[in-house]
Parts: sequence; structure tokens; C-alpha cells
Amino acid sequence: MASITFTLNDQTQTVDADPNMPLLWVLRDLLGLTGTKYGCGIGVCGICTVLVEGQAVRACLQPVSEIAGKRLVTIEGLSPDRSHPVQKAWLAENVAQCGYCQAGQIMNAVALLLQNPRPTDEDIDARMSDVLCRCGTYQRIRKAIHRAAEEV
Repeated sequence: MASITFTLNDQTQTVDADPNMPLLWVLRDLLGLTGTKYGCGIGVCGICTVLVEGQAVRACLQPVSEIAGKRLVTIEGLSPDRSHPVQKAWLAENVAQCGYCQAGQIMNAVALLLQNPRPTDEDIDARMSDVLCRCGTYQRIRKAIHRAAEEV
């Protein structure tokens, strides 16, 4: 076990965990933040995406030891009242169907807009294609990202 300190959703957090424990399980099991979902466990589906230093990261693959001293944002920390432009756009465009992939989709979209505030359809498709949506709401996702880009 190791004591690992990082900034989580603008709060300093210290956990005692096996350094190789995936960040996903630290968030869900040790910290009780269940907004980040488990999908495939091998980094393919993107459902567990969180932001580490503003970059989209697969929490199922990220050992907690590698986030020591870094800034991490989960879906819970994006905004306390769904007022983040991406969250508002998601609601306005009725993106979610089953909703299971939405936290990963939203966090991936936020990372995209941090890096590219005015993405083209091609930029969006390239970036968002690595987060799977079984419901197939990709057209609404694209519209929501364009809407959010107008606000950021």
C-alpha cells in the first residue's frame, strides 16, 4: 500500500492504495465516485474516461500511482449543477438514450474542446470515435459538441 495524493475535482485527496490499482477502482470503490463507469476494463470502449491534467485518460488502465501530484476531473467535478457548456449541450440535444456511456462521452468531449475550441465534424468524429455508444447517438453527440463550442 502507498499513500497517494492528487487533486480531485478541485479538492486535495489522499488515498492509501496499491500503487498499481486502476484509477477507476480508486474512484469508485475507495472514494465512492460512481459517475465514472466500468465498460470493458481494457481501455477500448472509453466509458471510463476522466481528465488528468486536461487530457482524456482511460481510468481502467491508469495506475493510481501515475496520478500522484496531478489534477484530475471526473464527471462529478465538471460542474455541481450541470452548468458546464458540454453538459448543457448534451441536455439540449437529447444525446443520452441508455446513458451508460455518457460520462465518458462528455469527458472526452470536454478534452476535445480544451484542445480544439472550434472542432470540425471531422475533428469531432475522429476524437469521439474511440468512446463507444451502443445506442448510436453519434449524430446528436456531434451536434452537442458544436453547440458547446459556441459557449466555450
